[in-house]
Amino acid sequence: PPIFYCTKCPPLGLESHKVEDEQLLASSQSHHGFAAQRGRLNMQGSDKEDDMYGGAWCADSEDTSHWFQLDARKEVEFTGVITQGRNSDTSEDFVSSFYVSFSNDTRDWTVLHDGYAEWLFYGNVDKDTPVLAQFDVPVVSRYIRILPQSWNGSLCLRSEVLACQLPKTTVNASDALDFRHHNYKDMRQMMKVINEECPNITRIYNVGKSYGGLKMYAMEISDNPGEHERGEPEFRYTAGLHGNEAMGRELLLLLMQFLCKKYNEDDTRVRRLVDSTRMHLVPSLNPDAYELAFEMGSEMGNWALGHWSEEGYDIFENFPDLNSVLWGAEDRGWVPRVVPNHHIPVPENFLNGSVAVETKAIMSWMERSPFVLGANLQGGENMRPGQEREMNEETWARIQRQNEGALRETADDTMFRWLAMSYAHSHLTMTESYRGSCHADDITGGQGIINRASWKPVVGSMNDFSYLHTNCFELTIFLGCDKFPHESELSREWEINREALLSFIEQVHRGIKGLVRDMEGQPLSNATISVEGIRHDIRTAAAGDYWRLLNPGEYKVTAKADGYSPQTRLCLVGYESSATSCSFNLVKSNWNRIQQIMHQDCSFYKCYKLCWPINVYQIRKS
Repeated sequence: PPIFYCTKCPPLGLESHKVEDEQLLASSQSHHGFAAQRGRLNMQGSDKEDDMYGGAWCADSEDTSHWFQLDARKEVEFTGVITQGRNSDTSEDFVSSFYVSFSNDTRDWTVLHDGYAEWLFYGNVDKDTPVLAQFDVPVVSRYIRILPQSWNGSLCLRSEVLACQLPKTTVNASDALDFRHHNYKDMRQMMKVINEECPNITRIYNVGKSYGGLKMYAMEISDNPGEHERGEPEFRYTAGLHGNEAMGRELLLLLMQFLCKKYNEDDTRVRRLVDSTRMHLVPSLNPDAYELAFEMGSEMGNWALGHWSEEGYDIFENFPDLNSVLWGAEDRGWVPRVVPNHHIPVPENFLNGSVAVETKAIMSWMERSPFVLGANLQGGENMRPGQEREMNEETWARIQRQNEGALRETADDTMFRWLAMSYAHSHLTMTESYRGSCHADDITGGQGIINRASWKPVVGSMNDFSYLHTNCFELTIFLGCDKFPHESELSREWEINREALLSFIEQVHRGIKGLVRDMEGQPLSNATISVEGIRHDIRTAAAGDYWRLLNPGEYKVTAKADGYSPQTRLCLVGYESSATSCSFNLVKSNWNRIQQIMHQDCSFYKCYKLCWPINVYQIRKS
């Protein structure tokens, strides 16, 4: 038997798309949508089997010689391949055995030997589970071919190739940070070290516990950690809603390290950010599932392993469907008199239904803190969907009929578009349209952003719950094609995302901010802030302060509170990096006083005809 060589080489990048389409070639293809370019590890096919985007490379059944080829474009040290079957809901297609051959010119090929004969590798036993075929010694070559010998169903293959560059080099990021994957224990230790290095600006707490009892740790970074400062906006980054999407988890751990390190070095930008913003970084909202994916490793877990919670929930889609409530009320003309356009209540008995433990904890956390802006980091695609549109089938059908297929825009669509662009255009590669998408065409039009309703509508998403139940504008950021990238990719991904991560946080200071007080200077909590022309209001926090994200322009802003007369001001939002101050002092309403007098002076029988209409009017007004 062969003696395995211990060199561990990273993937060349079929799954991550570092390997370009032009580098892949095959002997044949069964249909147009099953070309060699579809033979990437974890490639996802379209829902329609006859669509042009197949879930693997599939060979022509009439061909007699089959091969799948990768051109590394230069000599590298190949150490193994990973194979996987076709992504399909109806077919069980996979390669069960194969040879591997090498060449430097594509004319002369050498089949790998095991010391006795051509080495026949055993491949897959199902279509989803990746299988590693490791070579006994590295092979230096430019081209590699997988030569299928037996298969189940149709000959279909997805793959990744492991190889080291020659000469062996490592990419050193400009920041001296810890570029490795961290399991639960390592993550907790890393956060503890950061807290010890920056005790004056950091605080560790937990959002709640997972179904398996693991804490969902958060790192607060602020000049006054542990309390909300009046006038200071609160921002959040979350990751790990799907446990096998590890890139966001590591980026947030790297961001914690970076902010601490740069703050101690008196970096001007970081100091300004920490002193003016209360930031919350939560690297793992589904820690049970991450531990499962981590145990399998970065390439050996399939697309679904670790995606769901321990109870089987997709946490991102496990929130109340508030958008259907709002749109149904809008169609009936009930907004805003009967149903508000903001802070829509959670439906009765929702929490008694099929709701994950993690979802309940996240909802409670979102309600406790006056977040203004946030983003959840996900993987498996490379774009920034804007605000989610959640809907049931009835709502979806009604919208399609009324708008002839055009989707309704959220009241803050232009703001969401700006927020998404701020990340995409600060990212080093996100708007490079020639890279295409991970699994199909680039549906973002080269912009790197998309309204998810026109891509993959989701019912009960975290994003819409955040927007419709709290003040927080929430976006999803898809970081790349590879959900669980190899450790060697982390330094490169940090360099690509660093500026975008910082720039997006800075957007929390865009728009207007202020205090709402009574004439004695006492803060008014839960006062409503309305902007003329935008059918979505927000509320003041417990300290009477508020932040309203707005693009540059001139706005009529109204503050309202129970028992007080509304006040309207003209607020100008410029292009400066800080929000415009726009505060209000409200006068107690005379109507409340009149109502009190009427209740005191009228008996039910004596003034029934007078008092009853007043009471009804008051109910309708509210």
